[in-house]
Amino acid sequence: MNNNRRPTLYDVATQAGVSPSLVSLFLKDPERISEKRRNAVRDAITELGYRPSRAATTLASSSTKSIGLVIDDYRNPWFVDLLRGMESVLSNLGYQVMLADSRPGENRIKEATDGLLAMHVDALVIAAEPSEAMLAKTWVPTVVAGWRKGVPKGADLISNDDDGGGSMAANHLLGLGHVRVGHVSGSDGASAHRRAGYRRAVEAAGVEPVISESTGTSEEDGYETASRLLERHPDTTAIFAANDSMALGAFAAIKARGLSVPADVSVIGYDNSPLAKSRFLDLTSIDNRSDVVGADSARRLLARIADPTLAPERKLIEPTLALRGTTAPLRQGWLLA
Repeated sequence: MNNNRRPTLYDVATQAGVSPSLVSLFLKDPERISEKRRNAVRDAITELGYRPSRAATTLASSSTKSIGLVIDDYRNPWFVDLLRGMESVLSNLGYQVMLADSRPGENRIKEATDGLLAMHVDALVIAAEPSEAMLAKTWVPTVVAGWRKGVPKGADLISNDDDGGGSMAANHLLGLGHVRVGHVSGSDGASAHRRAGYRRAVEAAGVEPVISESTGTSEEDGYETASRLLERHPDTTAIFAANDSMALGAFAAIKARGLSVPADVSVIGYDNSPLAKSRFLDLTSIDNRSDVVGADSARRLLARIADPTLAPERKLIEPTLALRGTTAPLRQGWLLA
């Protein structure tokens, strides 16, 4: 065989001494073939370096063995763990995940979704803000991952319990003796739920909510919102940031005022991203277990592919506290200094 030519199914059949149809059956269901022929085909595939053509498989089947994932900001580390969780379930079953970054805006999300549908993906995970009209036109099984501003009725939702996580973050800081606990927040989706949980916890403790809000959740947004919060409330001794990127921005705002973390201001983030786990930052963070959200989203898609008549499911994943070095008890006499 010409070594410069990609090996074909027919080359495998010749090498193994079997028919092309038997090689095709091996690729679909190897257990239906005798052990002797199965081993011969497997050895031929290994020796020739044969890789089945995904395009040819798609033509012969209604399935492309691909799942589309729509995200709204590739800069957010939350999506890394979400994708890792999805692939932990899908890769062993021969599925590939195709990623589309939409950025905020309904039209951008629709464009990203339409692009994936044009590639004939078998199913979709939408980790962005879908509309009722948009989901009505997605004819493949679809799961919405993460809290969104308005999850349409009839859609499967697999999300972190962000409301509970917001309360967990606030209660951690309150438990350390802080009475001026500020919150830097995004505006919609998960941020709104985390903000609601924070507000509920501080009000239950008889503490006034102190919130500085931004339209985004980047490091720069965290810097600007934390700067405003500290300007208006210089007696703040603890900050809960809506995610780890905003927490990094809050660090910079605290440092710009000549203060340090956690001696002067404790900081807790959210997501427990690789950023939080870095030895340099060592950030206390709420672990929203987004890898579990990804894995459960993938399992739900597979179940819906197998049975499209399944009733919609809404599932919340309980968060945990990842305690590190950026939160500490309120320093005695801080408010009197």
